Amino acid sequence: MKRWIGRALGLPIAFLFLYCLLALIGALIPAGSQATITPISKAPVNKSRPNAVQLVSGPIHYDFLIPLDAQVRARFQFLEEAGLPIADPRSRWLVIGWGARSFYTTTGGYQDVTLKAVIKGAAGDHSVLRVDVLGTLPNLPDLPKVRFDADEYDAFLEALTQSFERDEAQGVLRLPLPGFTQRDAFFAAKGRFHLFQTCNTWVARMIHASGRRFGIWTPLPYSIRLSHALYLDS
Repeated sequence: MKRWIGRALGLPIAFLFLYCLLALIGALIPAGSQATITPISKAPVNKSRPNAVQLVSGPIHYDFLIPLDAQVRARFQFLEEAGLPIADPRSRWLVIGWGARSFYTTTGGYQDVTLKAVIKGAAGDHSVLRVDVLGTLPNLPDLPKVRFDADEYDAFLEALTQSFERDEAQGVLRLPLPGFTQRDAFFAAKGRFHLFQTCNTWVARMIHASGRRFGIWTPLPYSIRLSHALYLDS
């Protein structure tokens, strides 16, 4: 009996270890159109990539922090129509991230997330995009950056806009859910969230879409940090 109990307890531990190991390996193996044969090394600063997007991290999640220049304002005009102040000249930054609806939309801290939301997210849940608009950030920390040339940046922004679920009549679908700040909002997103398709693998997919190389599977925050250090850190 004790042997079977030991095996039952050991299976989740073994799965967790394997998952974390694969998350490490996935960060090491690059994907993206420039990715397959270039050796792993820190690339020199590329002066031809003037467009910089920053990565903002929480304990388990990464968002993109995008400067609201004219190109971004034009590309995300549909968010203005959905009620976000994209065109307001006082708006300087766009924050966007992807996640599981039940887990990601829980207001408060991580201590407020229910076990049901955690299980649902791991097994499979509808996805949402959280979008926030920020003003001037005078004390912006030195965050990890992803640099793009003009074509890469255009492809990256297109991938972001294509992540929104759309309705033929209404366009993007803003959800009637409370946000975390006074100006953020949740939107229905494409794809389902689950243990193998997380908020951090979405970050990697957006980077891959630009043509920049990045880890092929990055489900955990350390996967993002490692892959950034190997392939994007200049």
